[in-house]
Amino acid sequence: MEFLFEILIQYGGELLIQLLIEAAAEIGVHGLSKSLGETFQRPKNPLLATFGFALWGLIAGGLSLWLFPHSPITDPQWRRINLAVTPILAGGAMAVIGSLRRRRGLRLVRLDRFGYAYVFALVMALVRFRWAG
Repeated sequence: MEFLFEILIQYGGELLIQLLIEAAAEIGVHGLSKSLGETFQRPKNPLLATFGFALWGLIAGGLSLWLFPHSPITDPQWRRINLAVTPILAGGAMAVIGSLRRRRGLRLVRLDRFGYAYVFALVMALVRFRWAG
């Protein structure tokens, strides 16, 4: 039972780091879309948008290392599993938030969709996997 609790706390900590940073990024993107208006309403190239969110994930991963230099997950095997699981959970959480925004008639940004949120979270997780010891 103690092992299960330890794993849940470790995964929960890593997932919480990802979700907090991704939520902050979403708030920033929504703020930019309100202030820049039509710039964010024009359709953009999805490949460039994906590259942009990967770049933002890289930056977010670096910032997360500055704030949380050590991963809560210490076992290398579990860190690899986390690398696969956490971006899916974070992308799913952002998709749920996007769905709630859509129901309320609020403006959506690309980070409110699973694919873009997943790319952001995956790159951030890769940075944390590589450098968070």
